[in-house]
Amino acid sequence: MKCPPETDFWQVGLVPAKITAASHAPALAALREKISWLPGPGGWGYVADPFGLQRGDMTHVFVEAFDYRTQHGVIEHHAFGPDLAWKNKDLALACPFHLSYPFLVEDNGEVFMIPESHRAGEIALYRARRFPGDWVRETALLPGVPGAEPSLLRHEGRWWMFFIIVGPDKTRELRELHVAYADSLTGPWRRHAQNPVVDDRSRGRPGGTPFVAPDGSVMLPVQDCGHTYGGALNFLRFATLTPERIAVEPAGSRLTGDLVSDSHRDGFHTLSSCGELTLIDTKRIVHSWARLPVELKRRIGWP
Repeated sequence: MKCPPETDFWQVGLVPAKITAASHAPALAALREKISWLPGPGGWGYVADPFGLQRGDMTHVFVEAFDYRTQHGVIEHHAFGPDLAWKNKDLALACPFHLSYPFLVEDNGEVFMIPESHRAGEIALYRARRFPGDWVRETALLPGVPGAEPSLLRHEGRWWMFFIIVGPDKTRELRELHVAYADSLTGPWRRHAQNPVVDDRSRGRPGGTPFVAPDGSVMLPVQDCGHTYGGALNFLRFATLTPERIAVEPAGSRLTGDLVSDSHRDGFHTLSSCGELTLIDTKRIVHSWARLPVELKRRIGWP
């Protein structure tokens, strides 16, 4: 008899430490009991891909909210008070196509989001007309490129973007890291001549906020998809990052779900900076025949 189908369920946590500290496995494990977790949606859904900003005494966290019944993701906003107590949630952004990975940046006093929208065939920039809600599409940063996990950093006077390309060869989007750069956030963006700069299932897919290490090098969290999607988080160190040349190597700790959770210990695929906090997600894998009627209803269009 075949095994029951696998289903991934993710949870999102707020770690009371900056990303430079939380990126080290021993430091993250030591904070295990101090992590605040978002309430889960229950049923056949999950929240994942957290990115956020702190405004005054409020923390604003944006996540992918995914429903297995529709196979569709939208971006939710979750508000936390000064004691990191969860207050409420609302819909931040929804499109006819799937959205996830709501990467946030601030530029010239405004807040922008670059969500994964590869099913629209582009990497697009959205602007908050009134933060934290009311987002409007500003422009396509890489039109015609079905990119995913776009992760941006302003470094030494230039914008950098790390991403993968989704295509018919599904193995490539788990292992090939691409880089683009621009003088301004709105572009024009140029794809680096060395692309793909990494070809490795354990280090090819971005997983959070790039940051500058104490030695001045750029560190990028990357997913380890060697055995399962989002099985763990590794890091890449960019010793050289210029339009002419990229030098990159594995570095840093390996982060796994069991460092921070007993219930969701089967994966870890986002580490993002949120002011004085770091946002994470971890997953549990459920094997259950109950997934089959959910899939059947979706395929035949039952409510």
